[in-house]
Amino acid sequence: MSVIAKYTKHTLLSLFILSVSAGCASGNASTSTSKSTSSPSASTRSASPTAASTTATPSVDLSKVTLRVGQTGWGNLEAGFKEAGLDKTPYKLQFSVFQGGNLQLEAMAANNLDLGSTSEIPPLFAAQAANGGNFKVIASFESTTLNQEIVIPKGSTLKTVADLKGKKVAYVNATTAHYFLVKILQNAGLTWNDIEPVQLSTSDGLSALLSGKVDALASYGNAIISAKQNGATLLASAKDILSGNFLYEATPDAINDPAKHAAIVDFLGRLNKFYEWTRNNQQKWAEITATNTKQPVEQALDTLRQGEQQRPSKLSVDFSKAITSQQDVADALSTVGLLKGKVDVSTTWSKAFEAELQQIVAAK
Repeated sequence: MSVIAKYTKHTLLSLFILSVSAGCASGNASTSTSKSTSSPSASTRSASPTAASTTATPSVDLSKVTLRVGQTGWGNLEAGFKEAGLDKTPYKLQFSVFQGGNLQLEAMAANNLDLGSTSEIPPLFAAQAANGGNFKVIASFESTTLNQEIVIPKGSTLKTVADLKGKKVAYVNATTAHYFLVKILQNAGLTWNDIEPVQLSTSDGLSALLSGKVDALASYGNAIISAKQNGATLLASAKDILSGNFLYEATPDAINDPAKHAAIVDFLGRLNKFYEWTRNNQQKWAEITATNTKQPVEQALDTLRQGEQQRPSKLSVDFSKAITSQQDVADALSTVGLLKGKVDVSTTWSKAFEAELQQIVAAK
């Protein structure tokens, strides 16, 4: 299968910022709740995000809403919202942290989340479940593709991707790591059958690499950062393979519930403002990130700066472009038999928020 040109020219922000995607909320995620700070008199309001938008949404009572939001990483959104002064929501925010976007969609299928964040890949697999995954893609954010790599352990004799033939390679199933491993192998003249793929979580994959149980690791975010801190080195990068589109999914129930719909609009507006805040407060955010990911501040700052230079994190309202990009990925995965038959990704998208998202962007 040839490399898809559209998909190789782009980048949830390094994954320790976006992570952003993505289990069951009870066993595979940590959960915290941010209580609403609105007064009773202010509890009934429109869905306009952070008061800057002119979105003409009917007034709804947000004080009774608990919006259950998934994220990938160390809980950066909750910390970030608080630091940026965006945490005073007129509804309750309940954040749950997962190791990947695929696990967020599993939680959504079990109705344990209202809103999840993933890369383009997890929805493709989740949509093939019996109930269609219990989600619709409602928004897309652009971000960096840095820290998505194949790494090898300290002392490895492997020099090129071609050297992976016959080797054990750990990867995270149904995520960007799954996809870019396929593409990087193809670019080196190898197929999936030429390696011994080992499906592991991000943390288990890192442990397997450092303990010598696998020869290489295809992963992202903190797993890559930690691997390098322990002597691992880069074998191949996915920065020019991945699009850098990070999707937000909502359950049909949340989309159709006027109050939760309004809360989601508000949340996505705050999220867009949070990314703007990180650009304007890079040193501060790098210090917070470094503390939570146990890395030097300068390293966190350098990663943030490089990511923002490559592709600034922000809300995108070009649905057509985002759907085309994800369709390219689906076609690539179908060609190598990783998806069942031909997949039409447009059927998993909803434009129920399109007009409101356009107003969020226009308000900037």
